[in-house]
Amino acid sequence: MAKVIAEKAEDAGVKQVEIKHTKVMKDAEGKDVTVVDWVEQRPVDEMIADAEARVTELKADIVEYKKIKG
Repeated sequence: MAKVIAEKAEDAGVKQVEIKHTKVMKDAEGKDVTVVDWVEQRPVDEMIADAEARVTELKADIVEYKKIKG
């Protein structure tokens, strides 16, 4: 699933970000088309914190995978 990330108008002085979660489907002729699955809008600082937390978690996962690989 892909994402389209864009700046959104400020809400009460807080910068916002809009994330459109997209997916690829087939149209009636069998051609691939990208459609918006769902949209979320959140404060940009919150999104940065969430992304940084995911990076930390992914780095920990990589360490564990490398231990298994040997």
